[in-house]
Amino acid sequence: MPITNCELGPDVAIPLGDLVNLYGCRIGADSRIGPFVEIQSGATVGARCKISSHAFICTGVTLEDEVFVGHGVMFTNDMYPASTNADGRLKGGDDWDCLPTLVQRGAAIGSNATILCGITIGAGATVGAGAVVTQDVAPGTTVAGNPARRIASRGTAKIRIAAGRDAS
Repeated sequence: MPITNCELGPDVAIPLGDLVNLYGCRIGADSRIGPFVEIQSGATVGARCKISSHAFICTGVTLEDEVFVGHGVMFTNDMYPASTNADGRLKGGDDWDCLPTLVQRGAAIGSNATILCGITIGAGATVGAGAVVTQDVAPGTTVAGNPARRIASRGTAKIRIAAGRDAS
């Protein structure tokens, strides 16, 4: 199993453990990790979370309890990614600033969303599939698009989306 130096809570389910890359992370009780997921050192996954296949959760990301991460969701942690420093030397671990990202309790992130670093996604918020989240998402809010914009608030999302209208 490519699971190295991780803290796994009780009853964590990793059905295809040979197909994940987990190292130096913490995963809370009763969480489920799908195949082809990478969770890097310093990332934290809370209890009762579901991480779907092909998700990438990098250093600096914290998922609180009961968070859903859809297929192919990508988190970032470097505002200015580059392979080399100004002098042409390959960048190392001390040559960049990790900006933390927080996903609060009960939030859901749809498939293929990209979450830029330094973002907070509020409790109970929903990020639509394919969204590119460039700023904080308020608790209970639904966002979608590129860049992600509010389309609904708690209690109105299902009605307005089903009717083909946004909440603006």
